[in-house]
Amino acid sequence: MNTEQPSSTPEINSASADPVDQVIRYHIQTKHHFNRYARSLGFLDWANQPDPFRRFAGAPLIPLPLLRLDEEPLSPAYDAIYQAGAVSPQPVTIRTLSRFFEYALALSAWKKAGESEWALRNNPSSGNLHPTEGYLVLPEIEGLDLTPGLYHYAPKEHGVELRAEFSAEQVARLLAPFPPGAFLFGLTSVHWREAWKYGERAFRYCNHDVGHAIGTARFAAATLGWKVALLDGVEQNTVALLLGTNRVDDFTDVETEHPDCVAVIWPHESVKRETLDVKYVDAEIPLFLNAADVKALSAGIWHGKANRLSREHGVHWDVIDQAADASWKLSCERTVLSVASPQTPHVSPFTSDVGPLAGQIIRQRRSAMAFDGRTSISASTFYGILQRVMPYAERMPLDRPMPWDVWPYDPAIHLMIFVHRVDGLTPGLYVLVRDQAKLPLIREVLSQELTWTKPDGCPENLPLYWLLEGDARRAAIQVSCDQAIAGDSAFSLGMLAEFEGRLRQAGAWFYPRLFWEAGLLGQVLYLEAEAAGVRGTGIGCFFDDPVHEMVGLKSLLFQSLYHFTVGGPVEDRRLMTLPPYGHVKREA
Repeated sequence: MNTEQPSSTPEINSASADPVDQVIRYHIQTKHHFNRYARSLGFLDWANQPDPFRRFAGAPLIPLPLLRLDEEPLSPAYDAIYQAGAVSPQPVTIRTLSRFFEYALALSAWKKAGESEWALRNNPSSGNLHPTEGYLVLPEIEGLDLTPGLYHYAPKEHGVELRAEFSAEQVARLLAPFPPGAFLFGLTSVHWREAWKYGERAFRYCNHDVGHAIGTARFAAATLGWKVALLDGVEQNTVALLLGTNRVDDFTDVETEHPDCVAVIWPHESVKRETLDVKYVDAEIPLFLNAADVKALSAGIWHGKANRLSREHGVHWDVIDQAADASWKLSCERTVLSVASPQTPHVSPFTSDVGPLAGQIIRQRRSAMAFDGRTSISASTFYGILQRVMPYAERMPLDRPMPWDVWPYDPAIHLMIFVHRVDGLTPGLYVLVRDQAKLPLIREVLSQELTWTKPDGCPENLPLYWLLEGDARRAAIQVSCDQAIAGDSAFSLGMLAEFEGRLRQAGAWFYPRLFWEAGLLGQVLYLEAEAAGVRGTGIGCFFDDPVHEMVGLKSLLFQSLYHFTVGGPVEDRRLMTLPPYGHVKREA
């Protein structure tokens, strides 16, 4: 597997004002190469390390209850959250919102080495820098003693800050098209948190983390029997207005937040027809918000000023701002999707299902720092992991398996897999085509010297193909910035995204969505690794074009966006692990 080839990335007109050309230019500029890395500061400016916790001074903080795993709402079994109708929908209460935020964005532990301490979270983040901020828009809900309004989640305190008070009638009007009990969940990014370490490549990593957070939110909702739909028809100025990121006075002289996305979440309950045969009706979910209703909401009473995260910034990476501006979504698509209600009654997972609890798997997720170079997994485990990353593109988005029901697009990412230690599989290079309809295209653009062979024992509905036989460990390490974790694992992979064609078709605003899909994929792999008794970690540093050249890609039709690796972890015993909320005291 020779990777010593010159770059073959086509040039893009550097003077073009076309937003698609601009994001492609950003992507090309921020590639790592064997002879040079993408630009960054070159060292870690520890004196100006960003505060990982955003707070809004003057915004009331409402503590959320700190719940043990054996407290209500109880966690279903991990496998149950993948079974339609297996988890009974929970009402929206302060306890269920607490559990939702715990599994989605909360701290999972503190690590301590000498005098240094740092927090880990349930949502993965590049470099553990956590650029992603979470928000709720809550209506008036019976049994939920919270003012209708916009809330910012404070993970260190495990509480929500009231950023804005909204009229109950206006929120009800905004949410009227959605099922009863629906509320909104929003995500923003502080680009500086990643740029501090990663320089110009940070815009990529921030969007990976948005995808991770979409994934953690979908898994958190699934443990409560809730559905999630990404409202990606919304124009981005509307997202900014709703989440308050456009409020200049609230971010004076501090790091701003980039408005990324909004999703709707609701308890998924069946609605019976008034007929004797008692069938279930379908629901229609709009993937957009009424911009006039959002504008009316924004006139509410606002609270709080954002804290400053770093004393000084040193280098400002203009190229990140340019990419963010070029990919700003100006269109509003009034898309409506149908979702079928469950055809069978809900089955409680607490009596019939076995295996680890979903909450246990979510809480124990970590990014592996090193692998032992020995641990293998069975072929059946490997195939099971790959089954979970399949979105089944032929189905309507909201009827796809969890968590792919949150993703309103046909899959754009396929997996180039380096198999090292999978019992029953020949080591080598494989490809998983996540959308069967794209198989002819992928076969056409990859090297014609590759062998497309279905592995023995591979499930018939799993489009996995063996391309090259041989020890792939050295090649995996080399193209992953010489990181041993890519070869010491059971398998590693690169996520190949349908790139220029998708961008030309949809627009430059789709560029971040490619990374969101990659991050969502990463979260599935993280949890599947934990459930299999091993561990995973994302790899954001890789040599872009050498990855493409391994399989003969010579154009921008496909680009590698994210690498991932799964294996037997080596624990660093020098580090002490502390509980996530030992520093928080709640009144009994």
